[in-house]
Amino acid sequence: MASGDLRAELECSVCLNIYTDPVNLRCGHNFCRVCIDRVLDTQEGSGGYSCPECREKFPDRPALQRNITLRNIVENFLSAQPDREESGVFCTYCVDSPVPAVRSCLLCEVSLCDKHLRVHKKSPEHILCDPTLSMESRKCSVHKEVLKYFCSKDNTYVCVSCCLIGEHTGHKMESLDEATFKRKETLRNVLQKLLTKREETEERVQSLQEHRRKVEEEAAGDTERFTALFIDLRRRLEDLEKRILREISGRAERISISIRDLEIKKEELSRKMRHIEELCNMTDPLTVLQESDTGDLCDTEDGDNEDRERHEELLHDGGGLGVAGVLHTGLSDIITEVNVHFPIQGAADILLDVNTAHNNLQISDDRKTVSWSDRKQNRPETPERFQDYSFQVMSSQSFSSGRHYWEVDVGGSDRWRVGMCYPSIGRRVLQSRIGSNKKSWGLYRSGNKYWVIHDSKEILLPTNLSSNRVRIYLDYEAGRISFYDLCDPIRHLRTFTTTFTEPLHAGLCVWRGCIKICGGKREM
Repeated sequence: MASGDLRAELECSVCLNIYTDPVNLRCGHNFCRVCIDRVLDTQEGSGGYSCPECREKFPDRPALQRNITLRNIVENFLSAQPDREESGVFCTYCVDSPVPAVRSCLLCEVSLCDKHLRVHKKSPEHILCDPTLSMESRKCSVHKEVLKYFCSKDNTYVCVSCCLIGEHTGHKMESLDEATFKRKETLRNVLQKLLTKREETEERVQSLQEHRRKVEEEAAGDTERFTALFIDLRRRLEDLEKRILREISGRAERISISIRDLEIKKEELSRKMRHIEELCNMTDPLTVLQESDTGDLCDTEDGDNEDRERHEELLHDGGGLGVAGVLHTGLSDIITEVNVHFPIQGAADILLDVNTAHNNLQISDDRKTVSWSDRKQNRPETPERFQDYSFQVMSSQSFSSGRHYWEVDVGGSDRWRVGMCYPSIGRRVLQSRIGSNKKSWGLYRSGNKYWVIHDSKEILLPTNLSSNRVRIYLDYEAGRISFYDLCDPIRHLRTFTTTFTEPLHAGLCVWRGCIKICGGKREM
């Protein structure tokens, strides 16, 4: 294995450094003892523990098993120090053949191998560091002295002369070791925050993956159902098309048949007329009486009423209107069939519960319009009535299953809220408003701006409503509440997703003017 590959295998995933006192969890992943102890400390009180690598859960704090084999591998790897040759830094004194340096002296500006390091001066001014070719970067650019301190005021590294006679005189100084220790602590805190964010991101990924699996399972059944539906719809539309085309072509055919029948009748009448004329020209009285005594010759009104009605019907059959009637009837039958297999329950008949209405709200007689008034309504102050600044009212109906929608005309006010809420929502103070708590979800307008809101978390809509009518759609089992702008075409505003724990009521809140629950319903 290449040295770089081996080094990557020996790095702790928490601190990203070579393992120090490596230990492992039951899942098999290894960490520095200090690193994993810190991670487990942050997980205390969260209801369980988990591996930061694979996220395996542990109900109790896991025991740490020392990995002696891995420790020996790390020690052998570090003793070999393969990175020295890779660094390209060689001993300054080994001129015959290049020997990798183990340290560099910033005072002497030389690099030393193990042999020459043993005889190098050990006095304090001889500052040794890791092998480097850029020694000038470790010295003060002004005084050419080794950088020994960190100036926290100017956030820079300085030498002794900078502290005593330079521009940093009197500033707060820290040794490089102290500054490095603090910086590492800061980095470890940042690392811990990043680790927490990574865990949260991983949880969201897992949640979406699980949701995707459920969606894929549902999609298989939905694909089969909708494929069958569209096959049936195409068949029904083809049948309807044939009926309409037959209706169109049948109009001319019916007229042709009527013309043919009338032509036959006309010929029959002509025959009778000729026979009567012949009788009128006869001189033999007996023959005239015998021939003209038949009802066939004298009955000239047989079928006249029927012919006239048929004639009027053909002249005023409505033409395209009759075809449109066939079309509308056929399409209505198809829509009815779709609703049978894929029903959406309408909640257009929502009524407001006066017992919950704030005393500054007027409720119309049909219990569909709510208006703000500066005059109190003198209703009894009961526990279910909204009070203080919660100018709102709930519906008398509640929904604990199924799919429903309801619509509100908000054109009569520029300050309103609409949405859905649990019956356990508070009835006092600002936090009881629709959307200002965990028990309600809302859409609201204030001035010329619109927001959706839940648990007091507001999201400003990028564009304003294009119509004066909004739709609230509930899918209880799926845990979804959606808001729509009923412009043309309908525009989706926002969907909240959760798991409902109580029945849901419609909720309306108004500060000026009035808003109204719409009576009609339209399928989505």
